[in-house]
Amino acid sequence: MTDHAPSERVSSEQHPEIWTGRARNRGQWLLACGGAACLALGIDLAVEALWPSGILPLIMSIVGLIAVGLLILFGTLAFVHVAVKVDKDSLEVRCGHIGVPRRRIPLSHVVGADFAPAVTPRHWGGWGYRWRPEQGTAVIVRRGEGVVLSLGDGRKFTVTVDDAEAAVRVIRERLGLPGTAQV
Repeated sequence: MTDHAPSERVSSEQHPEIWTGRARNRGQWLLACGGAACLALGIDLAVEALWPSGILPLIMSIVGLIAVGLLILFGTLAFVHVAVKVDKDSLEVRCGHIGVPRRRIPLSHVVGADFAPAVTPRHWGGWGYRWRPEQGTAVIVRRGEGVVLSLGDGRKFTVTVDDAEAAVRVIRERLGLPGTAQV
């Protein structure tokens, strides 16, 4: 699903001043509901407060359920979607509804940009903000196409985004790199 306004679409003759793209993962909402259920159960236990085993197991259960619920809820909501913006100076990635975590990469640090047609969460160890020594850093919100930046220090940065091929074309044009967007 691509969320580009007609003026933001990239053609071979005209590149926008600012390219924007998004990627969504509606499946994360199911995990968020599970987190909300854990949170609700923890609150329910705290309000009921009747447990024949004693107060310590009750407190441990309440704290555990609330902590797990909050971690799952906020951890999944942070990666329900990603917004990518490429302007004349940088590529910026913002995650979730509040834009955190956020990563800004100056284009002056980029030496290459490639289109990746099949980025998978399994390849990176799951959804979210990921780091793997042999692969670099990635923001993965869903399976599908993505942008792979090669940075001047030898590291790589990958982000899943709809219409990644257009983003690669824009980045390559800004950097003055030859070639097509295909890997």
